[in-house]
Amino acid sequence: MPPRKLLTVRQRRLGSELRRLREHAGLTLAQAAERLGADRTTISNTESGRFGVSPQRVRAWADHYKCPEPAYVDALAAMAAERVSGWWEHYRGELANDALDLAELEYHAAAVRSVQVMYMPGLLQTEEYARSVFAESVPVPSPTRQRRLLAHRLQRRDVLDRPNPPTCTFLIHEAALRMAYGSREVARAQLVHLLQESDRGNITIRVIPFAAGGFPFASSSAHYVYGIVPQLDTVQVDTATGSSFLDAETSLVNWRVALDRTEERSLDPGRSRDFIRGIVQSMKV
Repeated sequence: MPPRKLLTVRQRRLGSELRRLREHAGLTLAQAAERLGADRTTISNTESGRFGVSPQRVRAWADHYKCPEPAYVDALAAMAAERVSGWWEHYRGELANDALDLAELEYHAAAVRSVQVMYMPGLLQTEEYARSVFAESVPVPSPTRQRRLLAHRLQRRDVLDRPNPPTCTFLIHEAALRMAYGSREVARAQLVHLLQESDRGNITIRVIPFAAGGFPFASSSAHYVYGIVPQLDTVQVDTATGSSFLDAETSLVNWRVALDRTEERSLDPGRSRDFIRGIVQSMKV
């Protein structure tokens, strides 16, 4: 089969998980090739994500590797079975790949936990707020590019309207609540939207007030995306040049601890809504 020219973060992840299965079995590429009756190049290219793999082969490899976790194997086989391109592929070549990868992760997420320091969570942004954020980019995007960025940002929100949407917890710092992107009316409408979204059964919003003091990784906004099994969790971290996607076990553990500690210092959902209402009231004309 021809190698893939462009890999999504999910395709790379499937390959890396197959590599982990082999390494946990204590097998080198040569040993795995002998056991599986395959050549080392095929295994290497599959583990890098450059070659696709069938669900049947995933199960066969996992069986040869003596993987003791059937739910994990089922999840990997389901990933291998994915053949239909998602809506985000319509933006391929126009927007950064990490933006498309994040949309793909959210689409497959069982749950999401996010901490936002300076911006509203992307999944909760209004159209006017998102437009105002994009307008502050350097260099300023062209009108056409801004429209594409905005369309992608708004379409990401559709994941919240699915019959079985992911459970989402958004930890939002007071700085983000008070940072006024766009006009006063735009900023106020964004806060009202937060209150409306917090009524959804699958959404929890918790405010981190200035009074809470410091918290882990305070300089970074992050998106912890829970997979169908814990081994497939991923953390997306905002950087100055885009996004980083982390899935090493140590990174996942550290981010879960950081988010737990941050959530402990945030207001509970009821007090968070009251806090947001207070800011809204102060913004009345």
